[in-house]
Amino acid sequence: MITDTRTFAILLAAGGSAALLAGAFAFQYLGGLAPCQLCLWQRWPHAAAVLVGVLALVAARGIAGRALPLMGALAALATAGIGVFHVGVEQKRWEGLASCTAGSISGISTADLLNPDVEVGAVVRCDEIAWQMLGLSMAGWNVVLSVALALVWISAYRRSAR
Repeated sequence: MITDTRTFAILLAAGGSAALLAGAFAFQYLGGLAPCQLCLWQRWPHAAAVLVGVLALVAARGIAGRALPLMGALAALATAGIGVFHVGVEQKRWEGLASCTAGSISGISTADLLNPDVEVGAVVRCDEIAWQMLGLSMAGWNVVLSVALALVWISAYRRSAR
């Protein structure tokens, strides 16, 4: 049983990011929903938060150990920020990346485009909602849950600052 509230908060926050990553991969590989560029960008801060969580659990409670929960909070807020941008793109409040909102073929060579034997695949658009629940898209849920995780990280920091 975990009696240290700092350790519990770190496990909850890092585990939350790990669960969100697992969910994203499940939607991709089990559900067949290919991620857009913004979806992929939202994954990286979660991976960083998981790493920060591991480091925070093994680090001493010195200065570095106390600062790690703040780094976890920053990672959670970074993915939430990308998610806010993505939600705005999905809702057509602002323009998204040219590479995923206009059906861009950038990065594909002319030879590949003209070769019928090469499958270039469809561009996954950032401005189309692939899945939603209770009126929130995956990006929207990422925002809500990541802000909650940031609050848990801040709680862990406050416990370690004592």
